[in-house]
Amino acid sequence: MPPKPDNNMVLAILVTLCCCLPLGIVGIVKASQVNSLYMAGQYQAAVASAADAKKWSMIGLISGLVINVISFIFYFMAGMCSAMM
Repeated sequence: MPPKPDNNMVLAILVTLCCCLPLGIVGIVKASQVNSLYMAGQYQAAVASAADAKKWSMIGLISGLVINVISFIFYFMAGMCSAMM
């Protein structure tokens, strides 16, 4: 049997805690399916689930970073506007 694919659980948990809760939860669900699929002998399904976990975690990471940058810009601009008045 081929080696077990990386389930990307750590990445999914970090995204859930730090960046984007809904997409991180999807990543955790997909990552939790990897081990059971691998043990059931469904290697291709385990690889696909691991890839989905990584995909959703990366989407959550990128969207969380973009939202944080936009929030920082708005916060900074609001501070500049109030300082001018």
